Amino acid sequence: MNNLKCETGIAGNRGTAVKSDCYVEISLTKSGGIEIDLHSKVEKLFGDSIRELINNMMEFYQIGNAKVYIEDFGALNFVIAARIEAAIKQIINDERPFLFEILKQNRYSTERNRFRITRLYLPGNNPSLMINAGIHKPNGIILDLEDAVAADKKYESKFLVRNALRQVDFYGAERMVRINQIPAGIDDLDFVIGNFVNLILIPKCESAAQVKAVNEKIFSIKIQNSLEENIWLMPIIESALGVLNAYEIASSCENVVAMAIGLEDYTNDLGTKRTQKANETFFARSMVVNACRAAGIQPIDSVFSDINDMDALASNAKTSKALGFDGMGCIHPRQINVIMDNFSPDNDDIRKAQQIVHAFIKAEENGLGVVSIGSKMIDAPIVKRAHNTINLAVRLGKIDADWLQNYNGNN
Repeated sequence: MNNLKCETGIAGNRGTAVKSDCYVEISLTKSGGIEIDLHSKVEKLFGDSIRELINNMMEFYQIGNAKVYIEDFGALNFVIAARIEAAIKQIINDERPFLFEILKQNRYSTERNRFRITRLYLPGNNPSLMINAGIHKPNGIILDLEDAVAADKKYESKFLVRNALRQVDFYGAERMVRINQIPAGIDDLDFVIGNFVNLILIPKCESAAQVKAVNEKIFSIKIQNSLEENIWLMPIIESALGVLNAYEIASSCENVVAMAIGLEDYTNDLGTKRTQKANETFFARSMVVNACRAAGIQPIDSVFSDINDMDALASNAKTSKALGFDGMGCIHPRQINVIMDNFSPDNDDIRKAQQIVHAFIKAEENGLGVVSIGSKMIDAPIVKRAHNTINLAVRLGKIDADWLQNYNGNN
């Protein structure tokens, strides 16, 4: 085999705590065909289908003689295939992907201004957390190839994330992938573009050039594969330099729809500790909010790292909303509802938004170019913000959808 790189490839995870995953070792042999040594919890139910998958993949990659050792801990086929492919590609040079069909319900795009109040981070090398993540109803699900993946697992995690985008039903959540820091993250795009990813997060972003480099790669892949779906970008600011370049980054490309801040890395860059009062991050968070508003995109706050302190999370979310952020990151499903509740409009917010929209529509009906409520002049950005508040209130069930329809709230 003239494209041989090494004799053995290894991928996956093993151990008593591993669920919905598998461990794979593949070793080339000189004869004997494909010898499969399968140890599976579901051998009686799915052993034959797992062996069929193995044989199909060996045939696809034109491997005629090999020993395949698998410890299966209840992995779905797309996970097993990802692990086998990663192991094979450690052995041979073959860039062809072994692809499953994309689920019909996964073929959706997302809109530029959709709500991104909550986005749930999932480690890109842990399939057990991916499979049912959508039932928690976050606005977005982030398959993370960066900080949540150990350095020696980053290569194989790309195959798993690609297959998850094709095979996991995320129940309508925006399907996001956080790539690795540029320039390494550019190669990650080969695995996710074309698989109905909706949004790419660019970590530790410090310049517009980094965003443009990602966009150029995305455009190249789309041209090569005749892809038409929108792919949005969300740079993450995580350093002092990134903060100072926040507006340049936020306004760098038309498909940048949001910008987030990562406070753990930012405070580390400052050489200070992150505290509950967050005085040390006030400047950076305000800079990001102002840069986003000036660029017309959504500002998204950092994650809150204590998954057990819901009261502190609620307080942090209130502060975040008061600073002007549109949402936060989540590192555990239990944080989703707390963040959603504290970012959602209260009764006073809804009442004011209804007044603004009502006054605007009445003014239009009367042919008036100026809108006012009492002594306050109402301009287009204020009306748009009021529409967003009403849209969110309807989605959360705080007001009836009929009100929205009667007053053109979908516009």
